[in-house]
Amino acid sequence: MNDIKPDDTLNLQGVSCPINYVRTKLKLETMQTGQILEVILDDGEPIKNVPLSLKQDGHSILLQEKINERFWKIFVKK
Repeated sequence: MNDIKPDDTLNLQGVSCPINYVRTKLKLETMQTGQILEVILDDGEPIKNVPLSLKQDGHSILLQEKINERFWKIFVKK
């Protein structure tokens, strides 16, 4: 569906708020500016809060896509 190729993937299925945001932020700190991180998040609070918090930190959300009824994936550009 898209042709974006992430540089790394972080699977946070089953991880609660705000730990999923913290883990995403820590992972992004290890990456170079311009790299793309794919993050798998649960439906509900994680998908509502994590992308918004990352945008407030200055990152770009390139993709936000529902995988199935329980999970989403986002592509974050540092």
